[in-house]
Amino acid sequence: KYLCSNCNNILKKALQTLCGHRYCSACLSWIVRNNKNAICQKCKEEDPSTLSEGSLLAEERAFGDAAINKEISELKVHCVTLGCSWSGIMKQFEEHQSLCEYALIPCHTGCGHMVMRKKLADHLENGCVNNVTMCQKCKRSLSSSEYQVRTFLCKQKNPFPLVLDYCLSFFPQQNLYTPLISKDGCRFSAVGCSFRGSKEKIKEHEKAAVGAHMLLLLQHIKQLKTSLCTAAKAANGFVPPSELNANENKLHVFENIVAVLNKEVETTHLEITAFRRQSELDQNIIRGLELKIAELHRCLTQKGVHLSNLHKSLLFSEQASYDGVFLWKITDVGRKLQESVTGRTVSLSSPAFYTAKYGYKVCLRVYLNGDGTGKGTHLSLFFVIMKGDYDALLPWPFRHKVTFMLLDQNNREHIIDVFRPDLTSASFQRPVKDMNIASGCPMFLPLSKLQSPRYAYVKEDTLFLKCIIE
Repeated sequence: KYLCSNCNNILKKALQTLCGHRYCSACLSWIVRNNKNAICQKCKEEDPSTLSEGSLLAEERAFGDAAINKEISELKVHCVTLGCSWSGIMKQFEEHQSLCEYALIPCHTGCGHMVMRKKLADHLENGCVNNVTMCQKCKRSLSSSEYQVRTFLCKQKNPFPLVLDYCLSFFPQQNLYTPLISKDGCRFSAVGCSFRGSKEKIKEHEKAAVGAHMLLLLQHIKQLKTSLCTAAKAANGFVPPSELNANENKLHVFENIVAVLNKEVETTHLEITAFRRQSELDQNIIRGLELKIAELHRCLTQKGVHLSNLHKSLLFSEQASYDGVFLWKITDVGRKLQESVTGRTVSLSSPAFYTAKYGYKVCLRVYLNGDGTGKGTHLSLFFVIMKGDYDALLPWPFRHKVTFMLLDQNNREHIIDVFRPDLTSASFQRPVKDMNIASGCPMFLPLSKLQSPRYAYVKEDTLFLKCIIE
């Protein structure tokens, strides 16, 4: 029900053809573009004998199946990527695919590695051979994390020419970008953060707690400044002024760094808030467009049904007869006879025809392998009265003489049978359903004679039946 008749995958933007089968929009477009007069493959597989004009594929003759698209969007699915436990509904799956942390993605630097999305940052920082950048200020080759901090600090208007190098001189055993590292805890544990956990959990914590860490660092600097001042006073002048000035300069540098980073955090927060508001507006617009598209799909579906009905009416009007004389051409006789023998298609019904412009509506029914007393031995031919548009104005019961003819295609010996209606039979009363009970000739023609090479009743696998209503 949910699979494309071409690619056999889940339908994407499902289109339904006139024959009732469904295709992905892209699949139908590809088939029509690459095949002239393309025929529906499902129709071929199900029953080649039923192929009709409705089996021809064309984009303008297919209509969007909004109902099946909605059902598919609500299907429960789960991610099959190893390690991922996500589950949800189909319409959320594409968004998950673009965010799945366990999905393998190529490194964007072109180093050739495929890495899990959640490990890409580690790869870029520690393992990517292409992820090296030169700082335009200090002309050094740096890793991505070093480059971000150094570029940021190099841009600041600071009283010290190279704040980064100055800060590094305070920590000869450590890198400024990983200060105060704890093996199992947050990098800011030295200034009061008590969070501990795995490497992945620590990364998530540090991303989420930037503001809190800035406040802890600022408080630590203030405490350090206070303690230095207290120590200087306690020393009662025995601390050299140059050492006090150096400590104050260090504190001033850290205060500047924290202030700038804090400002960046506030700016980023404002940008995130603005982005979320814009995202909500975009979502509202998208929902409005989806509603419009659904309405257009509904209109197209209605128009498609209307066109299908018009097409059927046109075919009927082309084949209809209005003078009480009807010639019925039956092709593929051998195959249809075999289907009648096996019971797959017991009988065939002709298109409807009329005794006059506003007369009785009737049709023929043939059993190629016989029916009733003629089953298995004769071809049976019957006459059927159908419910018509003008029955209220016609006399009932039906009284007209009916002549059946099986035409010899060599024009030598036609088979003719004539009957007059039994006026007491329900077959000839005014119809209360679409069709009355059939009435006619169960032993119209022996099958041995139909298939005999002496006669031309079947020629080129085709036979002709004629009905004349007087």
